[in-house]
Amino acid sequence: MAMQGTLMSLAVSAFLIKLAIAANYTVGAPGGGWDQTTNLQNWASSQSFSVGDNLIFQYASNHDVLEVSKTNYDSCQGNTPLQTHSDGNTVITLSSPGKRYFMCGTAGHCNQGMKVEIDTLATSATPTASPSTPTPASSVTPVSSPAPETLTPSPDSAPAKTPSTPHKSSVSSPSPPSPSSANKDSFKISLTTGSILLMMLLAF
Repeated sequence: MAMQGTLMSLAVSAFLIKLAIAANYTVGAPGGGWDQTTNLQNWASSQSFSVGDNLIFQYASNHDVLEVSKTNYDSCQGNTPLQTHSDGNTVITLSSPGKRYFMCGTAGHCNQGMKVEIDTLATSATPTASPSTPTPASSVTPVSSPAPETLTPSPDSAPAKTPSTPHKSSVSSPSPPSPSSANKDSFKISLTTGSILLMMLLAF
């Protein structure tokens, strides 16, 4: 249950961070603007738009901003726009992935290049998958660390045999306790791993 809550809070945090770092793009800037002289297609292709970013259209009173369909965009037809803006400082939020099409509705301006196609990329949600992988590994590693402590007392108990054959007893003494300690360690590791898997199953 705690793990599920942690994953949920990580997902919410990633979403809030994305909103906090949403970018604002002034159309045509810094070298130009929403006008007939700026190469708006080159400007758009040099940017990377994501969900949550904002487009800012700044323009004079002889211009406006029409959001249109792909067909009307290609033919520069602004008779049936999806949205119309004429306040001189229009902010449009890119709320979903996909392509959107904008043009100026003043006669002749779209044909002179005053139109732009915006391709918005979806926000990635993959960061939530990475924290779940290290969690079992980090909880298992402390179990393997006590293993050297169980081996160290056993050579201390063997000095009774050292007076007769010092070299052989020092070599042979660690070998008997190692299988038992290895069995204990493997049992501890398997028990801990089973407990972790059980906790994960109960959490979901």
